[in-house]
Amino acid sequence: MSRIVVITGTDTGVGKTVLTALLARFLYTRGANVAALKPLCSGGREDARMLHRAIEGALSLDEINPWHFRAPLAPLLAARRERKLVTLREVVAHVHSIAQRFDTVLIEGAGGLLSPLGEHFSTRELITALGAEVIIVGRNQLGVVNHIRLTLEALPPLIAGRSRVVLMSPKRPDAASRSNARLLQQFLVEPRVCVLPVLRNVSGGESNPRVRRALAALLERSIE
Repeated sequence: MSRIVVITGTDTGVGKTVLTALLARFLYTRGANVAALKPLCSGGREDARMLHRAIEGALSLDEINPWHFRAPLAPLLAARRERKLVTLREVVAHVHSIAQRFDTVLIEGAGGLLSPLGEHFSTRELITALGAEVIIVGRNQLGVVNHIRLTLEALPPLIAGRSRVVLMSPKRPDAASRSNARLLQQFLVEPRVCVLPVLRNVSGGESNPRVRRALAALLERSIE
């Protein structure tokens, strides 16, 4: 059975693509048979292209991102503008078809956990349907503790209890970004908060010693 891990976030633009690409690259360069998907996107396909580069073309762009829409809106609304409909069953079937060929499948959601992806489903329903492990990404700034806790509350309890949290650091750390991980840990059952430093260049970021240590710790706890 393939390991399926969904990377979701507290919002759009919090670093889901960066983390998914880093995880994919980290595993790929160590010889792992890994796939990285962004099943739905809208307003451009650069996220999917980043994942395509991370796994060096092990999947085609259309396999990584089979549903893409022009309007920079939630995928549900963007699809409706093009008179298209995406169902949870279709997305799950695509993931399962990819999972037959890979040992680990990383899936990046779109927007936050409850952002509508298609008709009657969000990333939360996709996670539940796949029985996937979850990594939640948030900006390491004031307010993220609330955002992470709300995201965990929105997940089914058993899935929330196994979820991992990644805080993406700002360029200029402040008192909040230096203390968020410790504060969050007080509300979690086990140690599962990872803080990633700022990256000047995503390409090759997995070779940065600090990033490499963070990814190794995260993978050890959530994927292996």
